[in-house]
Order: sequence, then C-alpha cells, then structure tokens
Amino acid sequence: MSLKLEDVMVHNVVSVKKTVTIDKAVKLMNDHGIGSLVVVDQGKPVGIVTERDMLTRVLLASKNPKKTKVSEVMSQPLIIGTTKMKLEEVVKLMIEHKIKKLPVTKDGNLVGLITLTDILHLQPELLRIYGILNADISTKIR
Repeated sequence: MSLKLEDVMVHNVVSVKKTVTIDKAVKLMNDHGIGSLVVVDQGKPVGIVTERDMLTRVLLASKNPKKTKVSEVMSQPLIIGTTKMKLEEVVKLMIEHKIKKLPVTKDGNLVGLITLTDILHLQPELLRIYGILNADISTKIR
C-alpha cells in the first residue's frame, strides 16, 4: 500500500500574508525554529520565502527588512502538492523541480507541508528508487 501525502505531511504550517515585512517574517521563523514560510493570499499559497531568499534578496541586495515585503523576495511560481498524491509522485515532483519543501493544498487551500527531510525519515528507499543516493544530492536538490 502506498502512502498518500495527507498521511505524512505536517498539518500545522506556519504561513504569512504577502504584505508582511521581512523583519516580522524573520521573527516568526525564529519563534517557530523553521527555515521557511509559505506565503498566502486569502488562504491560497502564492509563494514561499526561505532563509536563502532573505540572505540573497534582502541582505546581499542591501534592502531594508523593515520596509521590504515577503512578496518582493518570495520564490514563485510555487510548486504545490495535493493531499491525495502518492509519496512516490511527491518525490518525483520535488526532484524534477529541484525543491526541498512542498506546500500541500486541498481544494486550493493550504493544508500542509512536506520537506525532503520528512520524506527521508519516512522512506529512504524512495531515494534509491530514483537513483538519488548514488548521485551527488547537491546537484539534484537545492
């Protein structure tokens, strides 16, 4: 029996509205001990902002984090999964798009999140199926 995404995803996703400033987003990430936030607009995921986005698009670009909105630096377009997807499909999707975090939707609304790390803990054999363990993982996943 194959696992479905809804069976293994994190249900309590920390998200922010696209109008939130970077300084507030950083505080939220620090408060929750996480490295990314899903950006939502009226409950629908529209982007994701990661530590890397903040480093490269705010810090290195010398933008003011108190004035810069997450919508200005978030990664988009957003690749998303749906609750009924099989875990094997999710792995393939993440590898094809070179992503480590996948927001999950149901009827277009954000309901969860899964990361490559979550999948590694669940079924490391999935990576063997797709030939990742024998390859340089840094070239496959960013």
